[in-house]
Amino acid sequence: MSAADKFLYVDRNPVNNPLAQADWATKKLVWVPSERLGFECGSVKEERGDECVVELADSAKKVRVNKDDIQKMNPPKFSKVEDMAELTCLNEASVLHNLKERYYSGLIYTYSGLFCVVINPYKNLPIYSEEIVDMYKGKKRHEMPPHIYAITDTAYRSMMQDREDQSILCTGESGAGKTENTKKVIQYLAHVASSHKTKKDQGELEKQLLQANPILEAFGNAKTVKNDNSSRFGKFIRINFDVNGYIVGANIETYLLEKSRAIRQAKDERTFHLFYYLLTGAGDKLREELLLENYNNYRFLSNGNVTIPGQQDKDLFTETLDAFKIMSIPEDELIGLLKVVSSVLQLGNMSFKKERHTDQASMPDNTAAQKVSHLMGMNVTDFTRAILSPRIKVGRDYVQKAQTQEQAEFAVEALAKATYERMFRWLVMRINKALDKTKRQGASFIGILDIAGFEIFELNSFEQLCINYTNEKLQQLFNHTMFILEQEEYQREGIEWSFIDFGLDLQPCIDLIEKPASPPGILALLDEECWFPKATDKSFVEKVLQEQGTHPKFFKPKKLKDEADFCVIHYAGKVDYKADEWLMKNMDPLNDNVASLLNQSTDKFVSELWKDVDRIVGLDKVSMADMPGAFKTRKGMFRTVGQLYKEQLSKLMATLRNTNPNFVRCIIPNHEKKAGKLEPFLVLDQLRCNGVLEGIRICRQGFPNRIVFQEFRQRYEILTPNSIPKGFMDGKQACVLMIKSLELDPNLYRIGQSKVFFRAGVLAHLEEERDMKITDIIISFQAWCRGYVARKAFAKRQQQLTAMKVIQRNCAAYLKLRNWQWWRLFTKVKPLLQVSRQEEEMSAKDDELLKAQEKHLYAETQIREMEEKQHQLGAEKMALQEQLQAETELCAEAEEMRARLAARKQELEEILHDLEARVEEEEERAAQLSGERKKMQQNIGDLEQQLDEEEGARQKLQLEKVTLESKMKKVEEDVMLLDDQNTKLNKEKKSLEERISEYTTNLTEEEEKSKSLQKLKTKHEAMITDLEDRLRREEKSRQELEKNRRKLDGDFNEVHDQISELQAQIAELRAQLAKKEEELQAALARIEEEAAQKNLAQKKIREMEAQLSELQEDLDLERQARTKAEKHRRDLGEELEALKTELEDTLDSTAAQQELRSKRETEVTHLKRTLDDEAKVHEQQLGEVRQKHGQAFDELNEQLEQAKRNKVSMEKAKQALESERNELAIEIQTLMQGKGDSEHRRKKAEGSVQELQLKFSESERQRLEQAEKLAKAQVELESVSLLLGDVEGKSIKATKDCSLVESQLQDIQELLTEETRQKLSHSTRLRQLEDEQNNLKEQLEEEEEAKKNVEKQLMTVQAQLLEMKKRVETDAGSLETAEEAKKRYQRDLEASNQRMEEKCAAFEKLDKTKTRVQQELDDLLVDQDHLRQIVSNLEKKQKKFDQMLAEEKNISARYAEERDKAEAEAREKETRALALTRELDTLMDVKEETDRNNKLLRAEMEDLVSSKDDVGKSVHELEKAKRAMDQQLEEMRTQLEELEDELQGTEDAKLRLEVNMQAMKAQYERDLSGKDEMGEEKKRALVKQVREMEMELEDERKQRSAAVASRKKLELDLKELEAGIDMANKNRDEALKQLKKLQAQMKDLIRELEDTRMSREEILALSKETEKKLKGMEAEMLQMQEELAAAERVKRQAQQERDELQDEINSQASKNAQVVEERRRLEARIAQLEEELEEEQCNIELTNDRLKKAVLQSDQMNVELASERSTCQRVEGARCQLERQNKELKLKLQELEGTVKSKYKANMAALEAKLAQLEEQLDMETRERQGATKLVRRTEKKLKEVILTVDDERRNTEQYKDQVDKLNSRMKQLKRQLEEAEEEAQRANANRRKLQRELEDATESTDSMTREVSTLKNKLRRGELPFTVRRTMPRTGIESDEESETKSETPESPKP
Repeated sequence: MSAADKFLYVDRNPVNNPLAQADWATKKLVWVPSERLGFECGSVKEERGDECVVELADSAKKVRVNKDDIQKMNPPKFSKVEDMAELTCLNEASVLHNLKERYYSGLIYTYSGLFCVVINPYKNLPIYSEEIVDMYKGKKRHEMPPHIYAITDTAYRSMMQDREDQSILCTGESGAGKTENTKKVIQYLAHVASSHKTKKDQGELEKQLLQANPILEAFGNAKTVKNDNSSRFGKFIRINFDVNGYIVGANIETYLLEKSRAIRQAKDERTFHLFYYLLTGAGDKLREELLLENYNNYRFLSNGNVTIPGQQDKDLFTETLDAFKIMSIPEDELIGLLKVVSSVLQLGNMSFKKERHTDQASMPDNTAAQKVSHLMGMNVTDFTRAILSPRIKVGRDYVQKAQTQEQAEFAVEALAKATYERMFRWLVMRINKALDKTKRQGASFIGILDIAGFEIFELNSFEQLCINYTNEKLQQLFNHTMFILEQEEYQREGIEWSFIDFGLDLQPCIDLIEKPASPPGILALLDEECWFPKATDKSFVEKVLQEQGTHPKFFKPKKLKDEADFCVIHYAGKVDYKADEWLMKNMDPLNDNVASLLNQSTDKFVSELWKDVDRIVGLDKVSMADMPGAFKTRKGMFRTVGQLYKEQLSKLMATLRNTNPNFVRCIIPNHEKKAGKLEPFLVLDQLRCNGVLEGIRICRQGFPNRIVFQEFRQRYEILTPNSIPKGFMDGKQACVLMIKSLELDPNLYRIGQSKVFFRAGVLAHLEEERDMKITDIIISFQAWCRGYVARKAFAKRQQQLTAMKVIQRNCAAYLKLRNWQWWRLFTKVKPLLQVSRQEEEMSAKDDELLKAQEKHLYAETQIREMEEKQHQLGAEKMALQEQLQAETELCAEAEEMRARLAARKQELEEILHDLEARVEEEEERAAQLSGERKKMQQNIGDLEQQLDEEEGARQKLQLEKVTLESKMKKVEEDVMLLDDQNTKLNKEKKSLEERISEYTTNLTEEEEKSKSLQKLKTKHEAMITDLEDRLRREEKSRQELEKNRRKLDGDFNEVHDQISELQAQIAELRAQLAKKEEELQAALARIEEEAAQKNLAQKKIREMEAQLSELQEDLDLERQARTKAEKHRRDLGEELEALKTELEDTLDSTAAQQELRSKRETEVTHLKRTLDDEAKVHEQQLGEVRQKHGQAFDELNEQLEQAKRNKVSMEKAKQALESERNELAIEIQTLMQGKGDSEHRRKKAEGSVQELQLKFSESERQRLEQAEKLAKAQVELESVSLLLGDVEGKSIKATKDCSLVESQLQDIQELLTEETRQKLSHSTRLRQLEDEQNNLKEQLEEEEEAKKNVEKQLMTVQAQLLEMKKRVETDAGSLETAEEAKKRYQRDLEASNQRMEEKCAAFEKLDKTKTRVQQELDDLLVDQDHLRQIVSNLEKKQKKFDQMLAEEKNISARYAEERDKAEAEAREKETRALALTRELDTLMDVKEETDRNNKLLRAEMEDLVSSKDDVGKSVHELEKAKRAMDQQLEEMRTQLEELEDELQGTEDAKLRLEVNMQAMKAQYERDLSGKDEMGEEKKRALVKQVREMEMELEDERKQRSAAVASRKKLELDLKELEAGIDMANKNRDEALKQLKKLQAQMKDLIRELEDTRMSREEILALSKETEKKLKGMEAEMLQMQEELAAAERVKRQAQQERDELQDEINSQASKNAQVVEERRRLEARIAQLEEELEEEQCNIELTNDRLKKAVLQSDQMNVELASERSTCQRVEGARCQLERQNKELKLKLQELEGTVKSKYKANMAALEAKLAQLEEQLDMETRERQGATKLVRRTEKKLKEVILTVDDERRNTEQYKDQVDKLNSRMKQLKRQLEEAEEEAQRANANRRKLQRELEDATESTDSMTREVSTLKNKLRRGELPFTVRRTMPRTGIESDEESETKSETPESPKP
């Protein structure tokens, strides 16, 4: 690999590393954002919802990252890829990584789709030599690595082949390498397109083209901080080529020269290079001629002599002079150019000073001015006069105006900048003239654009706006071209794709900058402001904000102190602009006096530079704009910088659009200018600004990854092994089957004609799956191989083992036979026996020979057969080739036909799509119009309602109008009288004027008769003395008037003080308002806190309700069990009675039995006593539970009452605030009244002033009798009358404004009164609701619902308070506006007073009657106009709304018809244009037939491959043909490779051969006959037709664009009209909005009322139900108590009976006692084990968190509840068994009744046995009961532990929350109450369970007793009468029990 190859080609060895591929597949590598590196590599370890845990590759640190921030990594096969559009994961991280990897490898060029991205290497690379140029010459882009030469060569080749103009666009930041790449492009084109063979023979034009760059660099480049050779201008170099591809000329256009660099530079920067070249490289003679000085003497060289390392300015000066010679620029022009440069430097040395007493500037030292005037050929005095006191046009006259020091310095700097810019423009024009001097006409051109890239600084100015505007246009061009190329690719491949023109994305931003009107853009507004004389940068910014404030790409600065004036959102980001001196920069003003001097200069060069003086903007038009009568510029006088640049840019874009663009994006890697260093964030910003990421965004929208069918099948067939059947299959079909089996989403891919297209990221997914598949295959293969190797080794070992055994056996045998004599004999004899076998071996050899001969003969016969077959196949092959040629010709014709049809189909489809789109647009518009129509109908209905309401107001106004008209009539009569007086005065005035004329005639006569009048002189002198006396008197009276005026001024000052006091009061009221608002906010905060407390209380109440519901369920269960027990008890009672009767019959009358019976009775009584004691204990516990529940309910009620009290206090505060607001409104009204009074006083004072002035004017009339001063007085009167008219107009405006403000205040007061009424009504409703709530205090559920209502009401109150706040704010805003208007009026008043004081002499001469009448008339007329306007506005609103609607509808319909017509015309023109383009394409196809012949071989090969399926032959023949064609293919490939080698060898002579061929063709055409000449004439006619068609096409395009423009205009007009309608509707809607708001509020309040009523009804119903439930529960409790008492009685009786029987079964009792002891011992052991278990559980639970412990304990409680329920069920099962046994006993009793007498003893024994069984069962039940009690104790222990843990937690929370507010303490109290309630509930549950168990025990004991009693009854039946007496007692007891049961059942009857 050579030195250059390292910097061009990628080393693919590390890229294709399988380890890297496996690492990527296994680790799930991704990109993670990094602050240091931009993005870091990491592997995904874990996914948790929206976040991922990523392990960084470098640091092995684990980081949590959001999934949205992670970016996918490409497979390693895409590493250092040459075209980033091929990346399967197109994201910022992948692009940056690829560029970084390539840059660190020395590869500075990378493709990104259409872009070529270049990163500045900051060192010289060996990749620009002639060998590299030859390497890239004639090669396609994909054949060679990325390079600027490849871009240039593709542009050149496509220009030569397609005859289409090309352009190469180089953009980037300063220092990125734009200029260097431009040089390389020109160097390559000069080498490739030169008409001379070698560099030595290079033509003059090529040399000039190469030498134009050094001249432009000297004059236009400078050293900046970023770049030592930075181009401070943009340029577009257009190189023209002839038909043969030779350079015939060039043209250079420049943009945006940074001319301000000529006068000042930043730190460490230089001005343009030429200044330094000239000062260092000029000789002595030249220095004298140019008056050059040292560096430090020039002010415009801010940093002195700044040198560039590695650059000699002296040598570069000689090089530029040589370049001037090569450009054939004469020496006199060069000297003139250098003189201008020197004069620019000298202009900076002109210094000005400010004179002492004035601001006028002076020039103390004019040596610099002398030098400038000498160099530029001007007069020094004229030059200094033009600078210091230029002539300015004021009106029609010219006036000399003295300049200040700042103005003079600004004028000199502007002159220097303009001079240098004009000189630079002249230089470019001169270079263009030199480059275009050849007479050869250019057929096409290549344009190279070198322009600054997107710039975003902290503060951006006018220059940055222009640059960013240019880049927006260029980016739009790129997007558009990319869109077109994508479209062509998709059309070629026949893909379904909805086309998106991405160029339209940037249109809003471009419109924001360049749009001329509706609304105007930034540049248009800037030009518009330049026309206005008093415009400033601030007014421009305000206008931009006003016009474009709502634009989506425009933003106002958010902060008030923000330095930026406005922001624009470009495609590269948000840019802040500061509009300082934009108007000056746009107008670029100059001193036109100096410009005219320069135009008349004696130096020809200077005068030529300044020949267009008429087009400049004068300084007078900028600085003197505020002078009265100053000259205003007319439109067309000059053109602004923005306009010129916009035109330049539009021309550039037009040329670029007509070319095929190639994009080069230059990137600066770091600001330190270090090689091999790349800053990620800097590069990312540039990629964003350069549009590379924008291009990637567009790629993502489509299908960026493309892969050929064959490669796709070859690479990914492993993923779909069984999808493709065996045998041949077309590539497309195979790919379709593969994708089907892959089950990809149809949106992720498209299948074309030759490629498969994928969306971004799909190929990476397939690569990952392929890697996984390959790894699985390799793992299985490795396993198989290892198994095979292991088996082979095992077999080998086995063979070795057997061999060892054989060797051992043989060795042992040998050792045995070694010394045996016979073995020795055998070994000696054995060799002699081989002689007899030789004959056998010979015969075997002969047999082998025969077999070999037979094989040879067979092979020869086969070879002959194969040769014959070969001949046959050759013949068949020739026939097939002939058939193939015929078929290929047919296929080519069919292909052409298909292409034409496809084009036609595509065109028709496009037309159809357009029509469908238009139809959809029309349907959408129709839907929009219908929706608007509905809205309008609704608005009409609303307006009709409003009109009805306004009708009443209008009638009131008409009544007022009648009264006012009567007043007006009176006023008009007064006006008539005053008019009569005025006419009289006018007549007197006319008579006075006639007298004046007579006096003038008399004066002329008197002048003729001057001699005769001398006698009268003495008389006149006496008259003069008398008049002087009169004058003295008048002066005295004037002094008196002045005193009066001073008094009036004092009164006015007092009034002014009163106004100021009122303002102070207003300020105090505002402060009070602010305080009230703060109090309101505090109250709202309290309300929110209380609402939070209420929410907590509600939560607790809900929990209590849940517990209550559980208790109710338990009670229901107990009721059911109780009913069952009652039924069972009744049955037992009946059985007891029966048994007792039987016992009475059967019992003997013995004393022993009586004693037994008495014992049993005593036991029964004892049992009854114990039951009674237990019942009492139970009742006490129930009472305690009820007390606790009552306490909890009382506490909750107290909380509710506190909440209500808070609410009442809030309402009181609200009412107080409302009263305060009303008081403030009253105060405002009083203030307004005071204001009106003060204004009235002011008017009175003005009237008194005017009366005094009129008195003075009356005294002046006597003096006016003098004829000499009458004319002067009249002139003064006229001027004063004009001034008075102005003052009156101002006073009228002031009165109008006052009346408007008063009307607004009245409207506001009315609104406030309406709101107060509504609030009062709401407050009354709230009170009613509160009363209802107070009525529902007793019940718990009612309280809860009442709380909800209170919360709702609080929310509404808060909303109302917020609305009140808003309205108060609006009132305050209106007050502020009123105050501002008041201040404005005060300012106007002060100004008018000053004017009155200044011109009081003129006011004193006014007529008294005239001014008074005029004032009254004006006031009345103003009032009348105001009233008429109000009335007329109301009438117009009523009448003309429908008319407006109808007119707007007609206009919209007319515009729609015009639009349809325009669209129809546009469609016709489009179809015509398409037809013309089709004809053009057919003509171009005829030209390209020669090119097609060269490509026929490849087409035949492809057709042969595709036509295999169509040939109707057998598979065998097709395979043969395939083999033959494969051979031919290989031959053709070898031939192609040889041809390519020959082409590479003869590429240098190719152009020459083409020229020779063309010359030979020309000679051949000259020798052709007349027919050929006719053909040429036809061809020319066709070419003419084509040109005419092109012209027509252009006309059609222009017409189409005009139609589009007209359509846009019509749409804009429509929008404006719609906006007008909207404005008209808004004015109505705003009036309706308030009404609708009020109606909505009313509706909301009504809904809330209804909700509250519904909720109240629900609460009442729920309360009734709860009352019923409570009563039922109480009744049930009473029943339970009674039943318990009865059960206890029965239990006592049974125990007594059991004691009587116990004596009989003592023997069995002893056994039972032993069993009981054993059971107790076991129970004690179980209890110990349980205690140990509990201790272990406690230890385990203490280790866990306390919260978890509480949860686990609650779960355990639930489990224990379930176990208790299971025990209950078990007990019930046992009870059922006992019942069954009872039934069996009954049956047995019935059977034994007959045999009782005979078998009494046997029965007694059986009964004793049964009693023993029953006792055993009783023991079992007692055990179970003890177990249940233990469970209860355990649960109680756990409960205590839970309570202890909760208490600990509470203590901890109390310790942590000591610093919290008082509200938290309240929360803690509520928590404690809740916990107590829970404990109480748990205790109640435990007690309930105890009662339930005791009930069950009692029932079981009753069962057992019944059985015993039955036996006793049998005995008693045989007894005597004394027993009957005793028997009647229990019966009565039973009857009483039954009666109690019936009583208890009576309250249960209503229950369901």
